[in-house]
Amino acid sequence: MDFRRIGKENFFSALGNESRAWQKNYLAMYSSQWGGITTDPDLMLIPIDDHVVHRGDGVFDVIRCVCGNIYQMEQHLERLERSAKAISLRFPDAYENVRELINRVVAVGGERDCLIRLMLSRGPGSFSINPNDCLSSQLYVNVIRYHSLPEKSYREGVSVVTSQIPIKKSFFATIKSCNYLPNVLMKIEALKAGCEYSIAHDEHGFLAEGSTENVGVVTPDGTLRFPEFDRTLSGVTAKRVFQLAENLVKEKMLEDVKFARISPEEAYGAEEMFLTGTSLNVLPVVRFDGRQIGKGIPGPVYAGLSALLWEDMTRNQELLTPIEWDSKA
Repeated sequence: MDFRRIGKENFFSALGNESRAWQKNYLAMYSSQWGGITTDPDLMLIPIDDHVVHRGDGVFDVIRCVCGNIYQMEQHLERLERSAKAISLRFPDAYENVRELINRVVAVGGERDCLIRLMLSRGPGSFSINPNDCLSSQLYVNVIRYHSLPEKSYREGVSVVTSQIPIKKSFFATIKSCNYLPNVLMKIEALKAGCEYSIAHDEHGFLAEGSTENVGVVTPDGTLRFPEFDRTLSGVTAKRVFQLAENLVKEKMLEDVKFARISPEEAYGAEEMFLTGTSLNVLPVVRFDGRQIGKGIPGPVYAGLSALLWEDMTRNQELLTPIEWDSKA
């Protein structure tokens, strides 16, 4: 088999014109390595010797832009910074202007509904495991077109299964690192089971979290319960849903809302069950391990929380950061 030599002069022609359909959703990217923004997906590259690539040595977070405003940006940045400090990852100089960078990259992307993926990496510098080989950490910001789940998923609910993949130890579970192999395996087993989501259990057999989602259940006594965050990632959306649920307590739709252990049996016997996450909001679960949850249809607590969250995402000015749409680079 013959191989041609690739250099700067023929690199892009070597890519060919084959369809890379997934790239149509890549709107814009900033890289601190080249200190600029591109809208060309072929340029949205990270060096192979960046330790985030060959070691998973980095952290990330995902923020939502809704109707032209960024929702809960400060809460997501706080979690990103907490994760970076937990693994002793230095912040690159560019991070001092991260808010302006986010605003600018979203504006260049040009779409009012999008996902913003921030990644802090240890940076390029050999293929070793030694972080001291990296001269500087790096910041990457990608803006991706947002696609909601099919309306049917919210109207009829979804099914989930119990994951057999060992859960991360608490130290790693609470850090949003770029090592997501267990999460990938959870998604694979869900798809093999004919559904989209699986739920992991902790070492004691209690519900923990999905591959990228937090989980909540409504017990027969009217209590909304979320697994505690000492064994799961502290979900920004889950925390906000928890706060908004207090409104349903005041309206007597719920008796209480709390973080507590949830056994599989309690989940099977729940009146309602749902998943929460940045990209899916509140998603009703109607079957768990083949067992019907409640009446087998999305319930009133899900409907109430979904409405409260959407109002919060679109009208709560305290949690919304406007985009300067005329600031395109």
